[in-house]
Amino acid sequence: MTKAIDRRSVLKAAAALGLFSANAAQGFAATAMKLGPAVPFSFDGLKAMAQHMAGEPYVGPARPSPDIVTKINYEAWGKIKFNMDHALFAEGPGRFPVSFFHLGMFFQKAVEMHAVDAGSARQIIYDQSYFEMPEDSIAKKLPQGAGFAGLRVQEARDGALDWHKNDWVAFLGADYFRAIGELRQYGLSARAVALDVAVAGRPEEFPDFTKFYIDQAETGDSLTIYALLEGPSIVGACRFVLERTNRVTMDIDQTLFLRSDITRFGLAPLTSMYWFSETKKETGIDWRPEVHDSDGLALWMGSGERAWRPLNNAPRIITSSFTDDNPRGFGLLQRDRSFDHYQDGVNYDRRPSLWVEPKGAWGKGAVQLVEIPTDDEIHDNIVAMWVPEKAAVAGSEVTLSYRLTWAADEPFPTQLARCVATRLGNGGVPGQPRPKGVRKFMVEFKGPPLEALPFGVKPEAVLWASRGTFSYIFTEAVPDDVPGHWRAQFDLTVSGTDPVEMRLYLRAGDKTLSETWLYQYHPF
Repeated sequence: MTKAIDRRSVLKAAAALGLFSANAAQGFAATAMKLGPAVPFSFDGLKAMAQHMAGEPYVGPARPSPDIVTKINYEAWGKIKFNMDHALFAEGPGRFPVSFFHLGMFFQKAVEMHAVDAGSARQIIYDQSYFEMPEDSIAKKLPQGAGFAGLRVQEARDGALDWHKNDWVAFLGADYFRAIGELRQYGLSARAVALDVAVAGRPEEFPDFTKFYIDQAETGDSLTIYALLEGPSIVGACRFVLERTNRVTMDIDQTLFLRSDITRFGLAPLTSMYWFSETKKETGIDWRPEVHDSDGLALWMGSGERAWRPLNNAPRIITSSFTDDNPRGFGLLQRDRSFDHYQDGVNYDRRPSLWVEPKGAWGKGAVQLVEIPTDDEIHDNIVAMWVPEKAAVAGSEVTLSYRLTWAADEPFPTQLARCVATRLGNGGVPGQPRPKGVRKFMVEFKGPPLEALPFGVKPEAVLWASRGTFSYIFTEAVPDDVPGHWRAQFDLTVSGTDPVEMRLYLRAGDKTLSETWLYQYHPF
């Protein structure tokens, strides 16, 4: 029989590893928050804690006063505001104050927060005085030390924006986090890991960040946050070096210890929303022309090939795998930046693109794209992640380093022409009967290689499909007077409803002019 272990036992074990000490360093800057006693802290110590916990039964984060927290619904939670007078580092020494999210119905797990200074950490103790809330708020019944749901990093105290009202990074819910780009808008999210996404017969596991350690020693444009990751199948230690310039970058180091076998082990996962775009939209489904946080997956293969895969709102859960060896990068991007294409005040045209840049050799594996059907914009239905070829088995240790860049565009854009739109319609010739089972594709490219084409030279469309036949293939300059804007047009005839994988790129002679367009077509 397995013996249960409580949180106090875990803390005793951590003390035995030398993580805590009665002779901890002092010297914390003045703060308007209540702090616990100082104890030694280091990233190596956090990794040792994670390794020790991986050998113990899963405990998980505390759920304080569930009878109260479950009554803090979305409306009530929205009325609870953090008082920035209590923000961590509101008076230095770092430039970026940190505020905290309150517990609520949708964020019931308490996350420990710690301030770090000169190799010591002190826990930040929850107090109602940190928050402004209505007098009749049920949250007022929470006890002292109940805990927080997550954290936000505010803009610099000496910056152009009012830091009290503007933040640029948020960690909230399970192992999710997100940031803004230079267009100053939140959008898609990242995760520490993604475990068994869309695995038949096996539920997806969502581990939690259960402890954060916020290091005030960093100066300039950066801040360092450490996190302990816990789940039934995994324990890990993570370090985030956050840098705020006109965009946001995160240098991430992870050491992960597996408690159980994992069927689909997703590393550096990105999570986004795609409902519909110019590619395909059901008649009358919504008044807006497009609704999505991201419109495609960009790939920079280890071989150097650049590819673009437009996203789908698939008819069923679909997983696509792009096999690679030491990838140079991948990302979920929002390439369409025209407000007229969205017509919505929630700023879909300003949502950030998110790029993953591996550090070191990641070896063999695949970038996997999971597309889940959705009928609304409230669901994150897209996941892109790196899945190593090597099996993820219980008892193994995985180390990973990479950089995330949150920006308006990918940080290393190709010099080739890029795909800017994918349009589908009925096949055949206008004015004549349209044949059944035939679909017309219009794929648009734009970029310097197409601008440089000599007068009278047309690029050639190089096509491939896993099944079906092509017809009416030609290219033409888009008649919008934009230099280097071309489109390839073709019809695809196919029977049955199984997905069709397609590839297309433009060339002139033996010279490649564009990135590779990848698409998964679902006949109907």
